[in-house]
Amino acid sequence: MAKDDGSLNINRAICNAAGDAERVEMSAPADSSRMMQAIFLKDHVKRLIDIQPSYIPRPTFESYLSSLREKKRPLPREPLLHVKITHTAINHVDLLYAHGVHQNNKSGLFVPPFTLGLEFSGIVSDVYNPQNQACHFRPGDKIWGGSIGTHAEELVIPASAVHRLPSPLWSLHDVAAIGAGTIPVSYGALTTIAGLKAGEVILVHAAAGGLGVYAVQIARALGAKVIGTVGSQHKMAVVEELLRDPQTGRIPKGEGVINYSKDGWEKEVVALCKQTGKDGVDVVYDTVGLVLKSIRCTTFNGRVVVAGFAGRTGTGAEAVEELEKIAVNRILLKQIKLLGYRFGETSRRLPHETVKMWQGLDEMLSKEPRVIKPVVYQTYKGLNHANEAMEALHKRQVFGKAIVEVCDEEEAMRQVLQRSKQASTTFSARL
Repeated sequence: MAKDDGSLNINRAICNAAGDAERVEMSAPADSSRMMQAIFLKDHVKRLIDIQPSYIPRPTFESYLSSLREKKRPLPREPLLHVKITHTAINHVDLLYAHGVHQNNKSGLFVPPFTLGLEFSGIVSDVYNPQNQACHFRPGDKIWGGSIGTHAEELVIPASAVHRLPSPLWSLHDVAAIGAGTIPVSYGALTTIAGLKAGEVILVHAAAGGLGVYAVQIARALGAKVIGTVGSQHKMAVVEELLRDPQTGRIPKGEGVINYSKDGWEKEVVALCKQTGKDGVDVVYDTVGLVLKSIRCTTFNGRVVVAGFAGRTGTGAEAVEELEKIAVNRILLKQIKLLGYRFGETSRRLPHETVKMWQGLDEMLSKEPRVIKPVVYQTYKGLNHANEAMEALHKRQVFGKAIVEVCDEEEAMRQVLQRSKQASTTFSARL
């Protein structure tokens, strides 16, 4: 997903380009061919359950480019794709954006009106390539990617921001479940930043969450041992199932799942480590905000990778818990390497690292039999149920990913092929 400077600015413009719609209709419009449904917010919300899809103009290459010109943003230096979206995934960041409490709300990137959504899978319906550059995508190609404004029926996006399905074994529903803005975060954190190696032990916090369920599987695929933590009892079974040996049905020695909402969970982690002769974990993957306690069960010269603060930050509907403060002597005494990982910023500043990361991830996802299993809490049929998925995530009921099926895959392909046939007929008539 590496992008040049032009495409970076294009991606930053997508959400506000969607906001250029002057007219938003709540009921079905008379001319539905020019309108589509989207989770389009005219303002930030107080209650997620009140969010409903609206009708906004369908995106076109012309409207997309016009919006960039109006905002004096760079025009694309690469092909653009018009995509029929089949699936979109709900992320914790969606809740923050909807309530207006994310740093990107304050920076001006997500200023109402805008369309929610960060991940999608779908089918290419058209390609815009005025400079005849090399483009490996054609109408009918199945893809997945990350962008702004994906909770919609259609999307215009730079070709560099999408990927083909890893192999024929993967469906559009499957790749939506691993998420182009989810599994790459965990893969990059564990490989590029932590340098996790076979034989090491990793502690994965929020192991049943969107990032966590894939961090667990990536670590196992790399040959590491995994100790996962969860915040509630009902999520333990999800992680235990991922850890079970497929032949014996048992969780291997030195691995397990611990509830971090209970006092003293650090001692349980150390006890599991001792089963394999270690005095602590080699790596911690923290997306919750548990650095201080994690250091207590980290071995000397261990690494702690911070990739989020989901357990510390509210979503606007409740008070925000203060971020933890750490006495630096704790880091010194164990010679801990405290590392941060911000996936989006890495893509912008170090695109070559992101390219290398995707190469490694694609190789892992392409293995047969599959070493990564999609973990789906529930699939919601239609954008009108996206609010239910967001509410479930807010209440911390979701494990893995909550998916919204925007359009049935077969129906989406039928529409794309029909549109392509009509376009070809019109072109022939002009000749």
